[in-house]
Amino acid sequence: MSTPKTQPTDANVAEFLDAVEPLKRRSDGLRLAEIFLEETGEQPVLWGPTMIGYGSYQYVSPAKTATRGTWPKVGFSPRKAQLSLYGLKDLPEGAQLLPQLGKYSEGRGCVYVRKLEDIDEAVLRELIRIGAGREDDPDPRKGTAE
Repeated sequence: MSTPKTQPTDANVAEFLDAVEPLKRRSDGLRLAEIFLEETGEQPVLWGPTMIGYGSYQYVSPAKTATRGTWPKVGFSPRKAQLSLYGLKDLPEGAQLLPQLGKYSEGRGCVYVRKLEDIDEAVLRELIRIGAGREDDPDPRKGTAE
C-alpha cells in the first residue's frame, strides 16, 4: 500500500502565510486562516509544503484495494494563481450549497477562487462547518468505521 505524498508537518503555519506571494494572496490567506479557525475551532496544520488543514479524518478509497489514509477535513492553499479550498464539496450538503458560493471553479477535489471578494463569506463559512463535521469513512469491507 502506498503512502500519500501529502502528510501533516510540524512547519509553522504563520511563517508560511507570512511568506506567501503576491501580497493579495497573502492577505486572502491570512483572512482564510481566521475564517477556518473560527468555523472549525481546530488549530491549523501545514500538510505538505502548501496546504493548511483543519481537523483530520480517516478515509477509505473507493478502489478495490480500499486504501486508507488521513486527510484534512477542510483546508486551503494560497497558491500563486488562485486560492484552493478543500473539503467544501465532498459531502452531499456541501455539494448542494456550493453553487451559492459565488464566482469559483472546481477541480477534482477542490474549489478554486481567484479572490475572496468573489465569494459569499456566509456561504463559505457554512461550507466549512459542513466539511468540518465530516466523520471517518466506513470501511466498505466491514460496513463500519475503524
